[in-house]
Amino acid sequence: MTTTKTDPYLALRNKEFRAFVLARLLITMALTMQAVIIGYEIYELSNSKLLLGFIGLTEAIPAIGIALYGGYIADKSDKRTLLITSISLYTFMCFLLLLFTNSSSIQLLGNKDVIILIFGIIFFTGIARSFASPASYGLIAQVIPREEYQSAITWSSAAWQSGAVLGPALGGVFLGILGITHTFSIIVIILCIAIYLLFQIGKKPIQYVPQDESVFESALQGLRFVFNNKVILSCISLDLFAVLFGGAIALLPVYAKDILHVGAEGLGWLRAAQAAGAIVVLLILAYFPIYKNAGKILLASVFGFGIFMILFGISKIFWFSMLCLVISGALDGVSVSIRHTIIQLSTPNEMRGRVSAVNSMFIGSSNEIGEFESGATAALMGTVPAVIFGGVMTCVVVATTYFISPSMRKMELGAAPITE
Repeated sequence: MTTTKTDPYLALRNKEFRAFVLARLLITMALTMQAVIIGYEIYELSNSKLLLGFIGLTEAIPAIGIALYGGYIADKSDKRTLLITSISLYTFMCFLLLLFTNSSSIQLLGNKDVIILIFGIIFFTGIARSFASPASYGLIAQVIPREEYQSAITWSSAAWQSGAVLGPALGGVFLGILGITHTFSIIVIILCIAIYLLFQIGKKPIQYVPQDESVFESALQGLRFVFNNKVILSCISLDLFAVLFGGAIALLPVYAKDILHVGAEGLGWLRAAQAAGAIVVLLILAYFPIYKNAGKILLASVFGFGIFMILFGISKIFWFSMLCLVISGALDGVSVSIRHTIIQLSTPNEMRGRVSAVNSMFIGSSNEIGEFESGATAALMGTVPAVIFGGVMTCVVVATTYFISPSMRKMELGAAPITE
């Protein structure tokens, strides 16, 4: 790996970026806490592996369905205001979960109706995400100059991964100690603090003013841009299929309860393990960012991710399962850093929302669809074979990409736009 040392704290010297990063950490922590609780509660209420897969699918459907429109709105709006509005909707949805999942509501409504209500809330969370994701992506580029993009992306990813470490761990611990109602109350408070931090960022100028084209035509411009850039398309496609087949996270409640026998607290640690590995790598990349051989490093990291998911699938020992998840998370952190840097460097300011929406359609939603694939496959062939199958398919996708995409193998990172 060839690296160039740089100032690791460059972006963090920007006051508005510090507020953004802290808000991102808190939002991610709150939402991953919520994800752990929802998964555990639905499995407790239904004992259904298939329903665990439907959790992700329910959020992905609206996120995919209106992603292009969400990107269009993000480009033509004040991104800070749009992000605050989206996070406020997240907060309201969490408050509804607090109301419907307490013991009194379950006794009054019954398990089936509570599960239906939870899935309805997840659906609206997906709508909020379709606007929050492009708004957040575009806002980064408005609070920092171009030469600080890689530093900003690394710290933004580190904040996300830190939240993804703390959230599941705290969610599992709080759920086991305080119960579901008090845990959801804590999540609501965390989201309110994040909203306050976002208000510390000043309003930014709108960089895209629609001309005579229709909303549909304008939204499609982001899709055309991605498909006309071979490097971005190859990079997104690789992650799409790797994440699609590597969605074993949906089955962690099954592993925690039925295979590793570690309960709610163990589930929290399992959910946090991948992010823990990712944050260590991202902090290293803050000091030693990847410039040369980025394409080969990206391919190797995704291939390694598949290998360690296979090892996790066959493990029945808690500490070894944790180790596999930590290493797979570290490899995923490398992939995320490279991919996000490529997209930021390659995208014009006036199209950031729409390009981010396309990225969200391919990558963000493939997480949820991958979880559905894992849940459905587990229902058909069993939990362990489903995870092994996903890891094998991830490796196959990487090998295929290596041979059919020379531009990916030769890809390098720098300050100039990537236009191949």
